[in-house]
Amino acid sequence: MRVVKWAKTFLLTTTLLLLGCDSVQQPKPKAQLRLQYPEPKYKQVPDTFTFDFEYNDLVELKGIAKTAPDLYYPKMKATLYLSYVVVENNIDSLLNDAYQLPGKHMIKAQEIPERVFIAQEKRVYGTLFTVVGNAASQLQFFLTDSTDHFLMGSLYFYSRPNYDSIMPAAKYVERDVMHLMETLRWKN
Repeated sequence: MRVVKWAKTFLLTTTLLLLGCDSVQQPKPKAQLRLQYPEPKYKQVPDTFTFDFEYNDLVELKGIAKTAPDLYYPKMKATLYLSYVVVENNIDSLLNDAYQLPGKHMIKAQEIPERVFIAQEKRVYGTLFTVVGNAASQLQFFLTDSTDHFLMGSLYFYSRPNYDSIMPAAKYVERDVMHLMETLRWKN
């Protein structure tokens, strides 16, 4: 009899406790860093190269004496390395190299989607490779007219490759690269 009375009391107390609570308290999530980058303003690359394009005014141009400048993002500690080559009946070799370079990051990458770029009226053709994962380079691209000009670019951050941490910065630079691709024109 005592056991039944104790069981009834326990059941009633448990029911009242469960019905008496209207919400479950959960711990607050850890604060996450909110990265905000200013809306880009673009300016024209100096007239010393065999091509023109617009680049973000937050960028510092490095290696102006080379055939293509490097675009340094000081606040992100990242550089978009550009390399220009004159096509001399070697377009197959250049394209092969451009497609193999992203493949070298497959060891650390989860995937490498590519976007084909065609601007028929300006004779600019290329591909943008975005690397998803903890690879050393987060994006790579090439642009060519397939007869005279070939421009390649690779983005590197000066930090340990942690995709979750650098993804907002990589996406910001990716928009800049898309703008570069859209505004590029070859000089004759």
